[in-house]
Order: sequence, then structure tokens, then C-alpha cells
Amino acid sequence: MWITVTIIVASLIAVIFKYAFRRSGPNPFEIDTREPLKPMVTVKKEKNKVLKQGFLASKVPENLDAIVIGSGIGGLGVAVLLAKVGKRVLVLEQHDRAGGCCHTFSEKGYEFDVGIHYIGDLLEHKPFRCMVDQLTNGQLQWEPLDNPFDHVVLGPPENRRIYPIYSGTNRFPDELKKCFPGEGAAIDEYMRLIKKAGRGVWFLALLKLVPVPLAKFLVYTGLAGRLSSFFRMASHSVTEVVSELTENKDLRAVFSYSFGTYGNMPKDASFSMHSLLVCHYLTGAWYPKGGASEIAYHMIPIIEKAGGAVLVRAPVNRILFNDNKEAIGVSVMKGQEEVHVRAPMVISDAGIFNTYNQLLPKELQAMPAIQNQLGMMKHGEGGLSIFLGLTGTKEELGLKVLPVFYSYIFGGLPGTGDNFQLLQFPTGKSTLSLVSFAKYEWFEDWKNDKVTNRGAEYKNLKEILCDSILEVVTSVFPKITRDKVEYIDAGTPITNSHYIGCPKGEIYGADHGIARFSPECSATVRPRTPLKKLYLTGQDVFLCGFAGALAGALTCGSAILHRNLHLDAVAMANKTKPVNVKKLE
Repeated sequence: MWITVTIIVASLIAVIFKYAFRRSGPNPFEIDTREPLKPMVTVKKEKNKVLKQGFLASKVPENLDAIVIGSGIGGLGVAVLLAKVGKRVLVLEQHDRAGGCCHTFSEKGYEFDVGIHYIGDLLEHKPFRCMVDQLTNGQLQWEPLDNPFDHVVLGPPENRRIYPIYSGTNRFPDELKKCFPGEGAAIDEYMRLIKKAGRGVWFLALLKLVPVPLAKFLVYTGLAGRLSSFFRMASHSVTEVVSELTENKDLRAVFSYSFGTYGNMPKDASFSMHSLLVCHYLTGAWYPKGGASEIAYHMIPIIEKAGGAVLVRAPVNRILFNDNKEAIGVSVMKGQEEVHVRAPMVISDAGIFNTYNQLLPKELQAMPAIQNQLGMMKHGEGGLSIFLGLTGTKEELGLKVLPVFYSYIFGGLPGTGDNFQLLQFPTGKSTLSLVSFAKYEWFEDWKNDKVTNRGAEYKNLKEILCDSILEVVTSVFPKITRDKVEYIDAGTPITNSHYIGCPKGEIYGADHGIARFSPECSATVRPRTPLKKLYLTGQDVFLCGFAGALAGALTCGSAILHRNLHLDAVAMANKTKPVNVKKLE
């Protein structure tokens, strides 16, 4: 009997290792493609030639290898990966500029980012930095944030406590211990737990790449939980874990504060998901020099060089299938006419709900395998953004030169729940962007109105939200007085739906609550869909945010190219050293 068990276990391990180290297809990280830095393009007209190429049937390249729906980082990421192995890829974007949540917009002379706040894990020797460098040919420059890079502000003005959050594997806990004397044991245990959960994330990718029967076996035998610390801790909420560590309510809040970066309250958030975010910033926080639009700007030429294209104002209204239920292309609305574009593969960065509920024929939507995946996911919370353009220099306003991200936990702030976040973008003028969450249902009545004129009631609701949050801003930054506010506007969940195509105004894709990170859901929602030649990429495949969407692209690319690209990125990082190039000021 023991011989039989040993043979079965050995066979299982062999199969797992086969897919964990699978490298049969072409490797987009085979060659170091970093180039010496070129002068940064600051003329908007020149950048728009890359970012705003409008769709025309005549611009569609011939002999396409793949079509990608959506130009968010998940869509552009997988397109670049395929382009690097010689594939012709067409990326179609419904908005008037490429980039998804990485795009920027201008109003009254102020430029605002809509999605990038700050990004971690970008030390030059790290695999994530290596991957980003390869996907932009080393042209994307990063500005490190000040340290501390975050501040947690608790309590009303008369009883306000401010706790700085430092990066650094050792400095982060050491500085917390200075703020919370006597809580050293709790802080050390918190660090141990977040690192333990974070180390097990490799199994999340593996479950999405191994064959479905093997994935189901690992899930239903309980082996997924036994083999991965990520899954062992995923069913515990953030509140549950931190409440067991300390009775200090302020320390619990500091342990939990970054929940705004994935959109779930601590009581509903998976501790494993939370751990990944904390670990992501342990080595520091960075912001793309020149703004978030630089990301797409440096990725698109790589796609074009391989014979592909990135075209905007190209709303895909359905995916085309043949009689064998194979994806064979898409239909793009050009005015009132449909333009059919064909390719042997379709990859969707439009999110699982848009893809399955809006882009599939009704008979394919009804497939049990499709409905099973939809039943495991739910919409994330709607995003609320408020943009302020301020008169006066950053010094006069008491703001930092580089981005600074604050979290406020006041409780009962009108319209925004318990948390909102404030950051400053280095765009040449003094700007503030505040990010929070709001119910889609609060604004749903106006969803079909013209985006620039939704009526007086909608405008009044936005003014109430803006005024409420402005009260808090002026109390935290006393040098920012109301007379300094030259421009203010709010982007609501229905604004998000219009510009980035999210069905319920969610900025982080599908909900990142505890259920999302069960082994069963993780194994079921994967880049390879139940329909042949149709793949998913981006946030809904892996995790939210810039890093999570890129991981989704890497996982999708792995499924298409039949090799573990996560390991290839690690291998590239191990064999390359930073290129010595002269930085251009």
C-alpha cells in the first residue's frame, strides 16, 4: 500500500513540476531588450500620435496572430509579451486614448492621473522591475517616493493621531515599534504572517496553469491548502488576524490601513490578499516619471514593431465564433456599422463580466462552465475620484514634491464610507487626487445621460461629495484654503463605466473579498476560458492594480505560449544587471 501511495505522490509531484517549470514555447524574456534612455517626450501632440491612434479598417494589420480587447496594463502587457516572440497583435480600446487606468487627462491646464497612485517592488534587481523594464525596453523611468511614503491619519481634528509608514523590510516594523511601545511582539508576528502568506502566492499562478483535472484534484483533496501558505491563510479576514495580534485599536488600524488599495473593508478582505500588498511596498514605493501615460507610451511601439497596432475609439460589441465554438475575431462598432476583424485568437482585458455577459452570444453565455465562473465572482466596489487643481506652489501649499499617499479613517464621512486616500501627482502644477469608494446604485439613474451633462441633481450630488471631502483636506493641510482651489470635479462610478468600461464603476475589477481567493475560485477562473481560442488577461485573472494586472498578463501569456513566464522573468532578473546608462535630466 505504501509503495502505491509513494508512486502516486511521486507522479503527482512530477506533473506539478512539469507545469511549474514548463518551458516548451518561445520565451519573450530570452533577450535583454533594454536600451539606453532616450530623451523624454513632453510635447503632448507627439505623445498623442502614439496614444490616440483612431480605429479605421484600413489601419488593421494583415495576418494577425491575436486580437486583444482593452488597452489596460493587462491587455498591453500580454500584447507586448506576444510581440516579443514575433506575434502580430491588434489591441482595441473603446476610449479615445490607450492605457486603461494608466491614462491621464487634462482640465483647465491641470493634468491628472486616473489610476496609478504608487507602485512597489521596483528595486532594479527584483523580477518585477526586470519584467517592467523588458516590457518597455528600459524606457520607463521611476521616481522613488519619500520615506515615509504613507501616513495613516486617525481621529477627528481635536484628537488626531498620525502614524508614518516607512518602507524597508526592517525599517517598517522598527518604526512601528517606536509608535507603539510595548507592541513589539504583535508587530513581529504580523511581519511573520504577511511574509508567510506572500511566499505562497506562486501556487496561485500554478493553479491557473496546470490542466483543469489536476487543478480540481489539488483543490478537492485539500492539497492546494497544504502546499501553499497563501491558500492556508486566504480564508481569514484582515480583521480576524489583526484582532488576534493586539488589543490596540490604532495599531489594528495601521496594520489594516492599505485595504483601500484593493477595495474591501478589513472585515471582508482576505488576509492573504492584504499580505501581498504589504509585501509589495516593503522595498519602497515609486511613481512613473512623467505620469502614468508613459507606461502605455513605451509599450505601444514594441507592439507596432512586431507588425501589430493599438487602435482607440474601437468599441468591441461582440466576439465572433465559428460552429466549433472557437473565437475567430471580433466585431467593432464604427459609427452605426459593424467592422469584423479576424484573428486565430482573442484575448479579453475587458474583465470577466463584460467578456462573458456582454461580448458572448446568448447561447454561449448560458454554458454551465461560463455560468460557474460568473457565479464565483462578484462586482467590486465602485470607485470615486475627486480631482483638485490648486493655485500656489507645492511649498506654499505645504505639499511634497513627489507623490504622497495618505489614508484617513474617520468614520462616517458623508458619501464615502470609512476610508479615502489622498495623493499628489508631480504634473508641473499643484494637483490633488482623492480616491475613495461609492455605491454604483447611488448614481445609476444618470448612467444613460450624456457624460458631460447629466443634469442638475447629479451635479448637486457631486458638489456635496466634493465639499465634504474638501473639508477634510483643508483640515489636514491647513495651507490649502478654499480660495486656492481653482478646479474641482468628481469622477463617480458611472464616470468610470463610461471611460474605462467597468460595468459597475469598479476600479479594481471583480471583488477581492475572501471568496475570490478560495482554491476553487482561483483554479476555476483562469486565462484559458471554456471557449477555444478565447483567453482572459488582467486584474480578474490574477490580482488588482498595476502589478496584479501585469501578473494576469504574464499568466495569460504563459497559457498561450506553453511556458511559465513567471519563472522566465525571474531568470532574466538573475542573469542581468542594471544597464549603465546616462540619465537625461
